[in-house]
Amino acid sequence: MTEVSSLTGRLLVATPALADPNFDRAVVLLLDHDEEGSLGVVLNRPTPVGVGDILESWASLAGEPGVVFQGGPVSLDSALGVAVVPGESGRSSARTEDGPLGWRRVHGAIGLVDLEAPPELLAAAVGSLRIFAGYAGWGPGQLEEELAEGAWYVVESEPGDVSSPAPERLWRAVLRRQRSELAMVATYPDDPSLN
Repeated sequence: MTEVSSLTGRLLVATPALADPNFDRAVVLLLDHDEEGSLGVVLNRPTPVGVGDILESWASLAGEPGVVFQGGPVSLDSALGVAVVPGESGRSSARTEDGPLGWRRVHGAIGLVDLEAPPELLAAAVGSLRIFAGYAGWGPGQLEEELAEGAWYVVESEPGDVSSPAPERLWRAVLRRQRSELAMVATYPDDPSLN
């Protein structure tokens, strides 16, 4: 079996050619990627449901817009919390157990929040928090096949991506900041047939 180079902490940005409506212009933060598969959350799919409507105790820590995001098509009845803890950037993407209680580093300053823990444990440390209903998941080798087919661009994440105040513009913003021909893809029209 070939070794899988971990993409944990990086962004998958849907190419304009990706036909799956679940991922049209999606920006996915990969929370886990290894030989057993991949798991991530879509950063730019806000729902109309307020965080306070489902997780009242976490509502005051949620960034704007204070809504639940649809993290992907898998397990929509489960919730994941992703938070940025300023000053916890770390020097590698290796998971370590340092950081505040109730938070587990994924990559740099980005980590998963234990939503069963009391929010007070994290209140002083969290710079931004997003709550996701569901997630995006791939079985062993499945994401690699999609990458080989050209369905996704893989780019570096920035802590601000998790808490973008304008998630509807995140796809273009992430592409625009690339120092390659990918920056041009940001100008791709929503409906090319109208061009």
